[in-house]
Amino acid sequence: MSSKKKTVHEILEDEDFTSLSGQKNSISIILTVLELVLYFGFIALIAFNKPFLAQKIVGEGATTIGIPIAVGTILLSWVLTGVYIFWANSKYDSLVKKVKEKIEG
Repeated sequence: MSSKKKTVHEILEDEDFTSLSGQKNSISIILTVLELVLYFGFIALIAFNKPFLAQKIVGEGATTIGIPIAVGTILLSWVLTGVYIFWANSKYDSLVKKVKEKIEG
């Protein structure tokens, strides 16, 4: 039993492939924009409001406000990475498998 291989044109027009591509583009754009806003927002805060970041949290010799904000920036970057990993494991991988099965016949 021989199965006909799909052409590139057929693959690109396949409903599952276009859905996969659209979802990947959407999540990638959203997470990229969030990361850029987070990172450049922190950099802008450093550039334009150093006195705010230099304020002590409590008393003399205590940590400044800038330290937890910097740590928060790093942690939120990890969270955004985790969101992508969760999405990829729960949605993307199954869609890729479905498209591969269609392509291979």
